[in-house]
Amino acid sequence: MQIRLATDNDRSAWDAYVLGHPDGLAYQLFAWKDAVESAYGFAGVYLLAENGSSLCGILPLIDFRVPFVGRSLISLPYCDVGGMLADSQGVAQALLAHARSLAKKQGVDMQIRAAQPLPDAGANQTDKVRMLLNLPGTAGELLAGFDAKVRNQVKKPVRDGLTAKLGSHELIDDFYLVFAENMRDLGSPVHSRQWIEAIVSAYGERARVAVVHTPDGVPAAAGIVLVHPTTMSIPWASSLRRYNRLNPNMLLYWIFLTLAIDAGCRRFDFGRSTPGEGTHRFKAQWGTSPEPLYWGHYLLKGRSVKQGANGAEMRLFAENIWRRMPLSVCNTLGPMVRRCVNL
Repeated sequence: MQIRLATDNDRSAWDAYVLGHPDGLAYQLFAWKDAVESAYGFAGVYLLAENGSSLCGILPLIDFRVPFVGRSLISLPYCDVGGMLADSQGVAQALLAHARSLAKKQGVDMQIRAAQPLPDAGANQTDKVRMLLNLPGTAGELLAGFDAKVRNQVKKPVRDGLTAKLGSHELIDDFYLVFAENMRDLGSPVHSRQWIEAIVSAYGERARVAVVHTPDGVPAAAGIVLVHPTTMSIPWASSLRRYNRLNPNMLLYWIFLTLAIDAGCRRFDFGRSTPGEGTHRFKAQWGTSPEPLYWGHYLLKGRSVKQGANGAEMRLFAENIWRRMPLSVCNTLGPMVRRCVNL
């Protein structure tokens, strides 16, 4: 078996392997590397394992560099799950060992975000979970399986005159209007518009944008999904608080769930949540099951993961300040800050 860096010539074989793997996710496709390099300028370090002429494993990494902080290899930044895909545990361990050796030679730390426990990384289970929904064969079956309250919340927006559009680049303007305002209201820096455009361009037909409009044609909720044959993932979804009474977010997720069923996906990944918080309760009402996330930190000797006794307090302080800032200021400063935040 040989492990080496992937090149652009390996794109088709890499993507075919990810798309054919039962545990594969859209985040692990070559498109994520393309988008990161194009929008934020961080280089991809994509490792592949070969057995003869056959690919038998992959490990995507990004060389993440933050001014005055330093470098690290991350699999993968800006999403919940990266990590290895392999034909066997032995291949996965070999990929991990190769990556650790590479990080050591370069004098950098490494972080692997995975859906399974990671070896030699200490206690790597996080306090976060992925919320996954197993999908039936038809949208009718899915709707019938919801409790009465959820069914009513799904139907109510349509009764009230809300409409939903599915598309691609033509919906980015409306998507970003909703996304940017919602992130400001959450107290979080927004991704750059260039990042959103890079994702939609890199993923092509495997990225779908949806926008829910009020009866007056105002964007009220919007999201983006990435499609793998087995799992549809939703990295970004937002709604505007002033329209909460209209339940546009329920229509948004329903549109994506029916899209996933029509695409033949077996699961819908609602993304990362913290048990007990509002987003966790929202996702749980759809009948999802929580699965732990494992984020392994492989640090250079003598280093430790920074906990920060006052980290939570400082974050809350920063979020409160950000919420009070004008939206135009947040949209200018946010992308510069967000580029350096790997979550």
